[in-house]
Amino acid sequence: MKDEMKMSVSSIVSKDGKREIYVLFQEEDCTAEGRLSDYKMIHSNGFTEEEVAMLETYMRTEKDTIVRMAKNINVMDAFLNG
Repeated sequence: MKDEMKMSVSSIVSKDGKREIYVLFQEEDCTAEGRLSDYKMIHSNGFTEEEVAMLETYMRTEKDTIVRMAKNINVMDAFLNG
C-alpha cells in the first residue's frame, strides 16, 4: 500500500518577469514538480505517465485553491521557522 500523497506549494515567485507558483507532489520515493501557469510537470521521478497526467489535471482543477495557498505563505516566517 502506498503512503499518502503530500503536496507542497511555493510562494508566488517572479521568473522572467512572470509570476509563477510551483507545486511539489511526493509519494513514497516518487516526486513530481509542476508549474501552475501551464499545468505541466517540469520534473518527475517515479510516477507513471498516467499518474503525471492525473497530477496535471489536479493542478488545473484546483488552481484557485493552490493560488490561495501560495498567497498565504509568509516567506520570512517560513525561512526563520524552517
